[in-house]
Amino acid sequence: MTDRFVRSAEVMGELNGLPGYPFAVIGHPIANNSDEILREKAVVAAARIVSLLTERQA
Repeated sequence: MTDRFVRSAEVMGELNGLPGYPFAVIGHPIANNSDEILREKAVVAAARIVSLLTERQA
């Protein structure tokens, strides 16, 4: 999701009994980004997703 919606996602996690649920965040906006910028954001998001899936959370 984009950084503009982080607080909304945090609230949804809290309401669903999952406070602190981790997620990947990219910079907002994306609608008018060039392909190059979107690729850069995808690389950042993919790295975060990999870490979320492979690193043990305390």
